[in-house]
Amino acid sequence: CANGTVPDGFILLGFSGNPRLEMTLFVVVSVFYTVTLVGNSTTILLCHLDPHLHTPMYFFLTHPSILDLCFTTSCIPQMLVNFWGSDKTISYLGCAAQLYIFLGLGAAECMLLLVMAFDRYLVVCRPLHYAVIVNPPLCHKLVSLVWVSEVFGTLVQSPTTMKLPFCLHHQVDDFVCEVPALIRLACGDTHVNELQISVIGVIFLMGTLLLILVSYSHIAQAVLAIQSQEGRSKAFHTCSSHLAVVFLFYCRVTAVYIQPRSHFSKKGGKFLNLFYTMVTPTLNPLIYTLRNKDMKGAFKRLFGKDRRASEE
Repeated sequence: CANGTVPDGFILLGFSGNPRLEMTLFVVVSVFYTVTLVGNSTTILLCHLDPHLHTPMYFFLTHPSILDLCFTTSCIPQMLVNFWGSDKTISYLGCAAQLYIFLGLGAAECMLLLVMAFDRYLVVCRPLHYAVIVNPPLCHKLVSLVWVSEVFGTLVQSPTTMKLPFCLHHQVDDFVCEVPALIRLACGDTHVNELQISVIGVIFLMGTLLLILVSYSHIAQAVLAIQSQEGRSKAFHTCSSHLAVVFLFYCRVTAVYIQPRSHFSKKGGKFLNLFYTMVTPTLNPLIYTLRNKDMKGAFKRLFGKDRRASEE
């Protein structure tokens, strides 16, 4: 294939070879997207409206929901359009926007998971000093760091990817514009880009993961030192939701970004991306709130207030 200049747009192949599968996915993705919107919006609403949730933990908890809403809204509407009809195109600017948003939100989520791990460390290991250390100014500084990392994640990888010499057919063998799919579309030498993915992944992703694991090693030592079973159970419950989200996030990014895309199964990569795009943002609010008594209580108070108001 020949090299192109700046393309007018791209064709997202996705699962275009299987129209029946696409129609099934249209229904499934629509349901998951609706649940994602409702679940994450409810989490943000409860944390904002209920005074009992005006604590650092729930202040941090609203930001994964904001990230999930931004992430899914940047790609799922376009995905649904492509699943529904024969038009699989996306403009060059639309593809670039998806890429910038994916990389930026990915970097922000890495940093946010680290911030939340630090918060859990202080809750379990320094409970008497927690209220003094984690004050509102510190919370805002940590969240600012999360969103600054988004800009860093966007600027490092996106420009070099969008400047690749793309093949003239402009057919992206995926349903979203992510770095691995665009590298696979390039006709020139992509070894530098693949090396860049691996280096950034090791430094940025694995660096934050290492710090998270260090935090949890201290948490584990503190939990083992607790004498009562009730105290251990409470400490485990405090950290279990965050650990589950960390596991889901790092499993995906390790599989897709750490290894070069040329060695990654195309079909497996598509389904893995679909799982991450569709399922994970739906699971996150459920993981954080399903076993959370404070969130359940806030929902009952808000629902009860609305119900009483309507009855009156």
